[in-house]
Amino acid sequence: VIAGDGCTADIGLQSLSSAAESNEPIIWINYDNEAYMNTGIQRSGTTPLNAWTTTTPAGVKWHGKKEEPKDMISIMIAHRIPYIATASPSFLRDFESKIKKAMKVVEKAEGLAYIHIQSPCPTGWRFPESKTVEIGRLATLTGVWPLLEVDHGTFKLNLKPRKLKPVAEYIRLQGRFRHLNDEDIAMIQKFINKRWEKLLELDGKIMW
Repeated sequence: VIAGDGCTADIGLQSLSSAAESNEPIIWINYDNEAYMNTGIQRSGTTPLNAWTTTTPAGVKWHGKKEEPKDMISIMIAHRIPYIATASPSFLRDFESKIKKAMKVVEKAEGLAYIHIQSPCPTGWRFPESKTVEIGRLATLTGVWPLLEVDHGTFKLNLKPRKLKPVAEYIRLQGRFRHLNDEDIAMIQKFINKRWEKLLELDGKIMW
């Protein structure tokens, strides 16, 4: 199954949860560009906090989306399926490795494998196409999109920078965040730092 963030995290979550609960031997790839891009750039459950979309405008009263994105990895961990991972087209070797692991899980009929891919969208995120790979890399190097996997219950961070780059380097390249001021960005940085510390604590741990 290859489905977008809307189909996976919102309108299709019931189907995904049902397949995961019964541990169907399928690979579910969440192709996440963080909004309903093919219908007009409307917000989805995985749209980032404060991001502009056509249904979360940015202005005097609104600063983009008011809610934090849905944590799909935690939701899938709760289902205790054999393989869960995040991936990025900007890190192809990691991406390829995770696809192969997911295929082995299904070939052995062990159950469902879930891979959540961040896919930067030039149109919806408002950046030049030439910046696509750079933005994908910055998402990981700033801690916005950590590369991780939960392989048969064992949590692993696949890329651990010695020091995360400032999240502003990622945000400033995207028009969907151009309404944010320094204070807004500082709040996002605080959230990223706190989440990164939790991920470091989980690295190597058995989740179930």
